Amino acid sequence: MQTRLLGRTKQQVTQLGYGSMGLRGPATWGVRVVDESSADRMLNSVLDAGINFIDTAPDYGISEERIGRYLRRRRDDFLLATKCGCDPLQHEDHLEIRHTWTRQRIRTNLEESLRRLQTDMIDLLQFHGGDADTLQNEGLIDLLLEFRERGLIRWLGISSSLPNLPKLLQLDVFDTVQLPWSCLDPRHAPLMDQAAEQGLGVIVRGGIAQGGPDAEIQRPLLNQVWEQAGLDDFLSSGMSRAELLLRCTLSRTSCHTTIVGTCNPEHLRENLRAAEHGPLPASVLQEIEDRVSKVQKGKATS
Repeated sequence: MQTRLLGRTKQQVTQLGYGSMGLRGPATWGVRVVDESSADRMLNSVLDAGINFIDTAPDYGISEERIGRYLRRRRDDFLLATKCGCDPLQHEDHLEIRHTWTRQRIRTNLEESLRRLQTDMIDLLQFHGGDADTLQNEGLIDLLLEFRERGLIRWLGISSSLPNLPKLLQLDVFDTVQLPWSCLDPRHAPLMDQAAEQGLGVIVRGGIAQGGPDAEIQRPLLNQVWEQAGLDDFLSSGMSRAELLLRCTLSRTSCHTTIVGTCNPEHLRENLRAAEHGPLPASVLQEIEDRVSKVQKGKATS
């Protein structure tokens, strides 16, 4: 498993990370539900494969509890990232995602995450959204710095996107940034590069675009980009669309790790094989990005 330096954390992380949203359990959202034995097997398979970065959040139902339950004895084998600002409300049949930006909510998030994850320290605590003014004015950044001084967390990060991300990067207080990027939706590419240049560790989400046109959950707008850019042209013998998407993401030097979530053992194996094949040739990546850019410019002028 190839690794990269996660910015100013100075930690080596595997380029392929694991996103645990799929472990959220019943009465949340979506149709895919994983039972306890499957969650146990998946989490341990992730570590057995050499992946050393796991991302979760209080917003992901019982994901934190399952990580604590099944990986507590392997806590030294991986870097653990979770989030704060989360104020989810569990209804009888679904989970309502809410975010609250107060010091009490952030303290509660940390206390509950430590308990659920069965650990005494979080490697990376990330604001799950928020804007620069609120995080500053409410004293929330100072609070995370206090957590770090007390040894409750090692690093602080932000999980965000446009339009809030530029001002958040200007604060220059975070160790990492998590943002969305895929070759089908590369709007955040300049911010990804900027964050890496500032020395932040860059964590990409959505880097496999849910699998593209072959995904179980279809994204029609992304499928249109794929088709109009003619990306099937780049599928070599035996390469799936998901592999091409993932290898595009891994080819970005400013992407230090990309979190891919799955609870399907075969999909995990496919992702691992794609990561083993490594980055695409620079010329291929450039051609893909040029084609997608041309499609986007056409949409903007139509």
